[in-house]
Amino acid sequence: MNWTSMVAIYALFWVLSAFVVLPIGLRTPDEVEGHVVEKGHATSAPVNFRPRLVAVRASILALALFGLFYVNYVEQWITVADINILGKPPVDDLGY
Repeated sequence: MNWTSMVAIYALFWVLSAFVVLPIGLRTPDEVEGHVVEKGHATSAPVNFRPRLVAVRASILALALFGLFYVNYVEQWITVADINILGKPPVDDLGY
């Protein structure tokens, strides 16, 4: 596998992971005692958003997911033939 492909796949896993870990630990003003929502702010906006922590969590999760992907790529635990639910053979390079 090319290193550029590895970087691209890791980036895809990172974006997916960021969306997964984004809501973890967030609190709305309703959940925090004594927090007053200022005029013009949404009442559903989080009061303790920490983007650096989200990035660290996403990086760790993406690294774990990419590690599993790469080991599967090398060891061929799950192949295209394993996930072929239509029963047809995989298409070759010529499209036949």
